[in-house]
Amino acid sequence: MKYILTFLHISMTISLLAQASASDEALRKQADELAHRFIIVDGHVDLPSRLSVKNFRLTKEFIGMPIETNEGDFDYVRAKKGGLDAPFMSIYIPSGHQQRADGGRSFADTLINMVNNISKMHPDKFAPAYSPDDIERNFAKGLISLPMGMENGAPILKISDLAYFHKRGIRYITLTHGKDNLICDSSYDTTRINNGLSPFGREVVLEMNRLGIMVDISHMSDAAFYQTIGVTKAPVIASHSSCRTYTPDFQRNMSDDMIQTLGKNGGVIMINFGSTFLDSRVSKSREAMRSKLLALLESKGLKEEDEAAKPLVQAFTEENRDSLFSDVEMVANHIDHAVKLAGIDHVGLGSDYDGVGDSLPTGLKDVAAFPNLLFVLLKRGYSEEDIAKICYKNILRVWREVERKKE
Repeated sequence: MKYILTFLHISMTISLLAQASASDEALRKQADELAHRFIIVDGHVDLPSRLSVKNFRLTKEFIGMPIETNEGDFDYVRAKKGGLDAPFMSIYIPSGHQQRADGGRSFADTLINMVNNISKMHPDKFAPAYSPDDIERNFAKGLISLPMGMENGAPILKISDLAYFHKRGIRYITLTHGKDNLICDSSYDTTRINNGLSPFGREVVLEMNRLGIMVDISHMSDAAFYQTIGVTKAPVIASHSSCRTYTPDFQRNMSDDMIQTLGKNGGVIMINFGSTFLDSRVSKSREAMRSKLLALLESKGLKEEDEAAKPLVQAFTEENRDSLFSDVEMVANHIDHAVKLAGIDHVGLGSDYDGVGDSLPTGLKDVAAFPNLLFVLLKRGYSEEDIAKICYKNILRVWREVERKKE
């Protein structure tokens, strides 16, 4: 009898595992189908920065890079595989450009030209997008939209600059980046020269409202965030931010109260995929592992940038993967938390692909992996309508509302 019961127990266990496997397979198929049926908007992809660092001169060979490459996190082939339809191209202005006479305006123009030329060179694959309607039309044609957001408002030296960049296609502006600027203070800086949002910054926010440019509060200090919420007449976005509850010492993420306030404003928090944004334990582990790696290389007489160091770095990374990276489940945790605080209508996706280096979580290593996240959300009980809101409906709603608010 004992052996019969053991056999029955084993049989039942195998049966349950088989059912779970079959269920997972069905959900994965559903996730992939949804990724291609729904528009997926990503609030922040740093392809322009990646390409400008690779080769600043725009050549035919260079412009072909977004089609298929082993480099970086984004290209056309992988985007199509993952169902990514509208990655906001980040016109990223490094803080060093704030010291230049034009605040980085000429650099911004170069990156904007780069993005526009991608669409011109490959009109069968990419298209510009200046409105939610453009994104929907492009999606119907099977084209990947390339809307643009400026990361760091440093080139805004006078109010009329906003109209200039709006005409050039910029549809959101992250008001600051790594350093305090003329508009507001940064979460990364400690000088606090504006005590939040400057008087000029208040004018900037109101003019963005008037023109129909979305205000992006990512990178702002807490004081600047609350002051912006008090000034704006339209919903704001956090194009690539996550929840501070999982990273208590990382001010770059949003606190629970900030997320709730964003929800009351009608805005959207778009979850960042970088491991350091997802889990402070991983951040601390990465620091310790990096010290070990550098010590290993030093013992071999190598520096990290040396060609001979590459296989050692790769082997070390593979061996310590669990300590170096978060995972797709943690991204879902951030979505869960933001939904709990602000509601399902106020959460989106802002991966920061090509912007967070080799820190992307297991299961979301490049733009081909979006179905993996949808699979986890389905397993957690999110409905298809919930997922549609996270993928695109929430951000397009905010964008349309910002457009309606303009004069």
